[in-house]
Amino acid sequence: MIPTLIIAWIIFVVLWKLLKTTISNALTIAAILVLLNIGFGITPQDIWHQIMQFAQTVSQIRSGN
Repeated sequence: MIPTLIIAWIIFVVLWKLLKTTISNALTIAAILVLLNIGFGITPQDIWHQIMQFAQTVSQIRSGN
């Protein structure tokens, strides 16, 4: 019973740290998006478009076109 509780506690701690990090990163990204939108009028769609364009450029460079 004790080893099971120890393993359960370790899993709980690892999952808690993972959840805390995920939420922290999500809030940071949301804050950056809000600040970009308010400060410069940049929408999430604009950012996504630039990311996709960058991915296409990298893909073309790697394929040699």
